[in-house]
Amino acid sequence: MRAISFVLSVSLILLSCGNASEKKSTASTSDAVPVRLAPVVGDSHLEPIHASGLLMTEDEARLSFKTGGVIDNISADEGQFVKKGQLLATLKSTEIAAQVNQVQLAVEKAERDYQRAQNLYKDSVATLEQLQNARTGLDMARQNLQQVVFNQQYTRIVAPTDGFVAKKLMNVGELAAPGSPVLIIGAVSAKSKWILSAGLSDREWAIIQTGNRAEVTVDAFPQSVFTAMVSKKSLAADPLTGSFQIELRVDFGEKQPALGMFGNASILPSKPTEGFSIPYEALLEANGKNGFVFVTDDQQKVQRVSVTIASIDNKRVYIESGLAGHQYVVVSGSPYLSDGASITFIQ
Repeated sequence: MRAISFVLSVSLILLSCGNASEKKSTASTSDAVPVRLAPVVGDSHLEPIHASGLLMTEDEARLSFKTGGVIDNISADEGQFVKKGQLLATLKSTEIAAQVNQVQLAVEKAERDYQRAQNLYKDSVATLEQLQNARTGLDMARQNLQQVVFNQQYTRIVAPTDGFVAKKLMNVGELAAPGSPVLIIGAVSAKSKWILSAGLSDREWAIIQTGNRAEVTVDAFPQSVFTAMVSKKSLAADPLTGSFQIELRVDFGEKQPALGMFGNASILPSKPTEGFSIPYEALLEANGKNGFVFVTDDQQKVQRVSVTIASIDNKRVYIESGLAGHQYVVVSGSPYLSDGASITFIQ
């Protein structure tokens, strides 16, 4: 009798343990979120790079004074149209005028010295060497006069061609160093080639090469799309903006734009962008180039990771970075997930 009671007790204990294990397994399964998965696919594609900037002409002149001095007047403003030969800026003339007068006096003295040496040489009082030295002194004084008169001419800045003032770099009252640019002029003529100057990030700059094709739109011609080509890449970042400048030569055909107009460019690089391709439904909380996805490598637990978006179309999202080493992304069931959540895979 005691043996029967012992067997029954053991059976009940084993039965209760089995029920607890089954309940635990059932609870674990019920906590898992059913999701659909898609494989992370490596992909390379040509993604247009978008940039914007201002129009200017390829024939650009950086105008400066040959000699240094204090700026007395600047008669042109940024964006102003100027004609060839128009006076644009002047230096205060006091200093250079005094230099010219000083050298003129030196020439007059050298002429008197030479004339006296000639008379003395005729009277056999001065030697031939003294006469020659006086002549040399006169020639040097005249050369100095030519130099200061030439410099005096370049205390004024005149427009070398018809065009627009693209930028005014200095103002009245500032001290201009010799050769330091004061005004930047963009030449405008029938032969002028128009360019769009735009700033890019370092990644975009590295992808683009000179010769890449582009399309440009300008607000002034809303119904037109103009072909363009990357003609120049800057080798240094702009110290003010930190961006890298490129220039696109734009073919406007019969259209006549104006300097300083705003333009948008879509540039097609020759080098494809390497990254990943995932379904559109997998992307969460996209904000500009940044977004989030849920990934899994074992199809049991998920991880929430941030990604950098290269581009988006109607069906696919092209990811630049963030998915390296991951196997699957969640494409449905994401609203019920959290980082580290358990999942069950459904077809």
